[in-house]
Amino acid sequence: MIDNRGFRAGVAMVIINDKKRVFWAKRIQQNAWQFPQGGILHHETPAEAMYRELYEEIGLQPEDVELLATSKEWLKYYLPHRMIRNHSRPLCVGQCQKWFLLKLKAPEETICFNSTQAPEFDGFRWVNYWLPLRRVIAFKRSVYRQALQEFAQHLFDRNNTIDYSIISYDEHLNDSLSGDK
Repeated sequence: MIDNRGFRAGVAMVIINDKKRVFWAKRIQQNAWQFPQGGILHHETPAEAMYRELYEEIGLQPEDVELLATSKEWLKYYLPHRMIRNHSRPLCVGQCQKWFLLKLKAPEETICFNSTQAPEFDGFRWVNYWLPLRRVIAFKRSVYRQALQEFAQHLFDRNNTIDYSIISYDEHLNDSLSGDK
């Protein structure tokens, strides 16, 4: 669904494990990493789209996760001009997404990337909560920041929340890559 302003309606998911590390997925045959996300079909609610995408992209069913929070607002980003398909109709200039914070309840081995014939991911890691802000493609960084800041209040005590803006890139990278997976 693309609205009259050119934004495709979609959903995105921040999935945490018991250690409050986030699921960071690797795009198939690329060195590009992101949170699972996808479009909303005409007949779907955002929650229905989220559960469909959860299954299509990483093989998880609704009972495999616990819904902890939903973003209060729709978060939007613009595509870089080089990525806009100017000859497509309707013209899509970006995405407007509802974000979901989920906790994995199922064993990690439940995650699989071949639930559909065209997998989007071929690997994943559990990383430091704030690492995706440094690693996501630049045009998505603002929505990642908004979502992670909003969801942090559901996960961390006020006194223990990390101020990601003062952590150097190297500290983020070292902390995240020395984790579970």
